[in-house]
Amino acid sequence: MGRHRKPPVPTVRRSSVIALTGLVPAGLATVTGAADGNIATKLTSAVQQQFSNDSDEHLSRPDAAATLPAAVQDPVLREAKQVLPPPPPVVKVVALPDGRTPAALPAGPLGMPGISENAYQNAERILAAENPVCGMPWSMLAGIGRVESTHAFGGKADAEGNPLTPIYGPVLDGSLYGNNVIHDTDGGALDGLSGYDRAIGPMQFLPETWRHYAADGNGDGIADPQNLYDAALTAGKYLCSGNLDMRDPAQQTRAILRYNNSMAYVANVMAWETSYGSGLAPAAAQLPRI
Repeated sequence: MGRHRKPPVPTVRRSSVIALTGLVPAGLATVTGAADGNIATKLTSAVQQQFSNDSDEHLSRPDAAATLPAAVQDPVLREAKQVLPPPPPVVKVVALPDGRTPAALPAGPLGMPGISENAYQNAERILAAENPVCGMPWSMLAGIGRVESTHAFGGKADAEGNPLTPIYGPVLDGSLYGNNVIHDTDGGALDGLSGYDRAIGPMQFLPETWRHYAADGNGDGIADPQNLYDAALTAGKYLCSGNLDMRDPAQQTRAILRYNNSMAYVANVMAWETSYGSGLAPAAAQLPRI
């Protein structure tokens, strides 16, 4: 945040007659001769004094900075206004009405729902601007989305990217073999449960992880884990964290393991990433059981 400093007072050097010419009435500005020079000198002093009084009076008012011309306002303040980041999004799940219909967008590569493709590509564009070091391709996010929720159950999302029905993973209470036990971290605010957590949304985030990386992908000021645009961008932020570079296969592997600490999972995501980029479906051997 920029420091708020007192706007500089516009000053005129007392030796500058040119600067004061515009302040002297036109009929008096043409006075010449020694006697007339004395009159000009007196007029100049009077104008300088009036200008000084006006400036002091102006700056004593609470709204002085706001009423200064833009050209004389502090350039540091102007620059700060331009570079201040937007406020963090509100983290919540938006309640939506029933009866919504799927987005009517053309299918993407290998039949990927158009709304999902749009969300992944939107996240790629935002990440390219915010974190170019990462080099996140949309196809990698698509690989995650394919493995986690089959792109919101085959594109069952409305035109805003909201699933027609909320997407939840299994309750992490130890009843399902191979899953960790994770006690409640959000009071049920995001996953609708108390006691234990469960993954939420098309990219399957745990509530605690979502709160840490939550991003607003559609610009509505809300980071909703159920929304495809928010979820895709948040997944990108999560994968890119730690200054990882997705153009490096080793760093890409490390990033994907954050989602699921399984090399079979990594193989599946990378296989789908390659396929969405090439348009050729992955072979069965490339998709080991997770």
